[in-house]
Amino acid sequence: HGLALDFLKAGLLDRAEEALRKLEGTAYEGQARLARMAIYERSREWPEAFAMAQLLETSGEANFGIRMAHYRCEQAREAVQQGDMDKAMDLLTQTLRKQPEAPRPRILLGQLQINQGQAQTAYATLVGLFERNDTAAPLAAASFVKAAQACGMLEAARDVLQTHYLKQPCIDVLDAITALDHALQADPASLHSAASERYLNHLQKQPSLMAATRWLMGDREGSADLPAPVQKALEHATKPLARYRCAACGFEAKEHFWHCPGCQAWDSYPPRRVEEL
Repeated sequence: HGLALDFLKAGLLDRAEEALRKLEGTAYEGQARLARMAIYERSREWPEAFAMAQLLETSGEANFGIRMAHYRCEQAREAVQQGDMDKAMDLLTQTLRKQPEAPRPRILLGQLQINQGQAQTAYATLVGLFERNDTAAPLAAASFVKAAQACGMLEAARDVLQTHYLKQPCIDVLDAITALDHALQADPASLHSAASERYLNHLQKQPSLMAATRWLMGDREGSADLPAPVQKALEHATKPLARYRCAACGFEAKEHFWHCPGCQAWDSYPPRRVEEL
């Protein structure tokens, strides 16, 4: 075990794995399996990581259900990159069936269904996140709007988002409601007024430079009222606030990560923008 740890410190993953394999059936078996799982994560060997997590869970080390769901999601992402949509769909469907409470496979499956032209199915997949007020629901807000627009469920989707927003105010969900209003209403003046009032009400609930900027700029047509330098300054000021930040190491990124690229922690990114933390 000490030799394996030395190999790990030196970055010799193959030798470390070989040494760790020899610890099966010994008092170091559990530690060795955890170390092997970490090696497979670093080398992105997701099937091997999944198998190791299964062994650990079977032996009673801990519950690795959510971690195994992440491994399957990573495999699905790779399948999409390789153009194998059927494999990705199958992986995500199976994962969601086994871990219905895991938000990531539901979000990825909904996005894949939208891309495959299955808008009605995608709507049904994603709506559950908002109906149960899942903390990760804001990550699916934009995709949920796309699904609703494609299958003609605009009013129903707006009601779902509005109910969720009242319980968990969030700028991403508020933006999604505004997008649905654009699709539902044809009068630009009414849209501008409704959007301004919505963001002003949000500011009364919690201070937000992002919401204040949207209130100042209104909809896209109304943004012409602001001088270009002011618009540019506001965009520059709000850009860092729209990032996501790892709670474990502080690594910030434009997109949300389920697996931090900085410290390799899982589920360490809150599903809300830096400004809302």
